[in-house]
Amino acid sequence: MATAVHPVAAHPAARPSAGGRLASDTWTSMLRVLLNYRHSPGLLAASLGVPVVMVVVFGYVFGSAMRVPGGGDYREFLMPGLFAMVATNGIMPTMVGAARDVGRGVTDRLRSMPVSRTGLLLGQTLADLLVSVVVLALLALVGLAAGWRARHGLADALGAFALLLLFRFVMTWAGTLLGLAVGREEAAGQLSVVVFPLAMVTNAYVPTGGMPGWLRVVADWNPISSVVEAARELFGNPAAPGSAWPMQHAVTATLLWSAVLLAVCGPLAVRKFATHGR
Repeated sequence: MATAVHPVAAHPAARPSAGGRLASDTWTSMLRVLLNYRHSPGLLAASLGVPVVMVVVFGYVFGSAMRVPGGGDYREFLMPGLFAMVATNGIMPTMVGAARDVGRGVTDRLRSMPVSRTGLLLGQTLADLLVSVVVLALLALVGLAAGWRARHGLADALGAFALLLLFRFVMTWAGTLLGLAVGREEAAGQLSVVVFPLAMVTNAYVPTGGMPGWLRVVADWNPISSVVEAARELFGNPAAPGSAWPMQHAVTATLLWSAVLLAVCGPLAVRKFATHGR
C-alpha cells in the first residue's frame, strides 16, 4: 500500500533584521576603504609621514621665533594644535573619496543594491577613524621625542585623544556631505584648498591675542580652536586662551560643536547619498 507523501512547505529564508543589515553593511564598507589603503601604500605613507614633517617644520623651524604668552615651551604649545589638525584633516580625504565614487558611478551602483545607506557611509567614516588612531599615535611618539608631555596624567590624556577622535569622526561626515554635493573629484580637490584657511585661522599655531580684533573673534569661535584649547587643557600644556566663551569652556564647546555638526552633516549626507541623481 503506497504511503501518502505530504509535500514539505517551503520556508522563505529569514531576512536579516535592520540592525543586522546595518552592522553587516558597515563592516563591508569599512573593509572596502581599508583595502584601498592596503593597495595604495603611498596614501598610507603620506598619512603617516605628514605628522613627522609638521613637527619638524613648525616645532623646530618656526618654533625658534615663537614665544608663548605667560611662558612655556612652544613645542608643547604646538602639539595639541597638530593633533587637532590631524582631526580636522579628516574632511579632505573623505570629501575627495566621496566625489570620486560619485564621478565613477560607484555611488549609483551601491544605491541600486539592497543595502543600508547609513551603514555604507558609517563604514567609511569608521575606517578613516581607525587610520586616524594610527596617525595620532605616531604623532604622539614624534611629539614625545621632541619634548612634548601629557602632564595631567593618563586619564586626562585619554580624554583628550577621545575628543580628537570624536572631532575627526564629525569631520569625515562633513567631508562626505561636501563630496557628495560636489560630485566631481577635481572640484573636491580644489575645494580642499578653500578648506585649508579655515584650519589656519585658529589658535593651533599661534595665540589669537596678536590677531586683529575681528579676526580674533573668528578664530576664538572657530570649532577647531575649541578642540585645540580642550586638548591643551587636558594634556596640561601651555595655553593662551582668549576671553570668548568657547575658549573659557573648551571641552564643553568641543562637545557642543561636535554634536551640532554631526546632527546636521550626518543625516544630510545619508539623504544626499540616497537621493543622488534624482
